[in-house]
Amino acid sequence: MFKTVLFPIDQSRETREAADVVTNVVKKYSSRLVLLSVVEEPPPDAPSADPMVSPEVVAKLLQNAQSLFSEQGIQSEILERQGKPAFTICDVADEIGADLIIMGCRGLGLTEEGADDSVTTRVINLSPCPVLIVP
Repeated sequence: MFKTVLFPIDQSRETREAADVVTNVVKKYSSRLVLLSVVEEPPPDAPSADPMVSPEVVAKLLQNAQSLFSEQGIQSEILERQGKPAFTICDVADEIGADLIIMGCRGLGLTEEGADDSVTTRVINLSPCPVLIVP
């Protein structure tokens, strides 16, 4: 049913919690697992302290995630892209023919102020495939 699963990762607690669900789904359906991390473009007018703008940090994050899944007996592919996270996630899902995107939710979309800023909300609205959100 889910031949290819895309798991966008960052350094959040929500991503770590979603990893258990990813493991269960991938094992149950013998899915191909693709790990994606997006190097965000920093705003031009402000230096950013966000570690997700560093390609080195993102590369290490992907390697660590791949190792964790490998310990569970799951082979995975890693992709690193640059851009706006929600749009990049959806573009990659389309490019690899993903049948499912699994991602954690930070809860930002639960308020009216956060709805427009939530990567999760944008992915849900733009995704070419089903999205499983892990609270």
